[in-house]
Amino acid sequence: MILTAIAPDRLPAVIGQFAAFLDEPSRAVFGHIADPNQARRAGAATAIRHHARACALASEFGMALLPGSPALDFAWNGRALRRATEAYVLLHEVAHFQIASPERRLIVDFGLGAGPETGDRSAGDHAAILFGTARETEEAMASLLGVLWEVELGQPGFASFLDQNWLEGAERPGAAAHFSAILAALRRRGVIDERHGRPQKRLAIAT
Repeated sequence: MILTAIAPDRLPAVIGQFAAFLDEPSRAVFGHIADPNQARRAGAATAIRHHARACALASEFGMALLPGSPALDFAWNGRALRRATEAYVLLHEVAHFQIASPERRLIVDFGLGAGPETGDRSAGDHAAILFGTARETEEAMASLLGVLWEVELGQPGFASFLDQNWLEGAERPGAAAHFSAILAALRRRGVIDERHGRPQKRLAIAT
């Protein structure tokens, strides 16, 4: 949920403020994400194609897919992903799968506790084994990696970037510093390339 909505006519100025605080290569990666034409979700027919591609990517990572919504139980049950949700949500879960440790890939919702779409919230929270700053950092990493997958696949990643509040406080250096720090963490894990920040089809390196 967007904390502070940005009016479309203000968006170019806010993008410029955020970019001004970034050093290369973070600025170049942000430039690939920050397309005002991709600030809205796809229409119905396009969304169906995006959903099919997100499901295909999950399968390429070896994630099984189940029919039905995460509201039935979990987004990820430790073995399979519920597919009846938006493409960007599926790509976010793929990002979690990439980043999670091998043991947490076998745990409900990756051991992070119930997610926004989890139906069985009690069981999801009971399965949590990662907490505090470590959990917040991993959520931020999955958020940004999911956005980068959207951009890579020609989907409206900037809409997710806005929804997930990456431009909140763009007029201050802290927001850009957070972006750069999470980008660097993804590079260290080996899930994006060093130069361009493009997502890679590999699982994270333990750090």
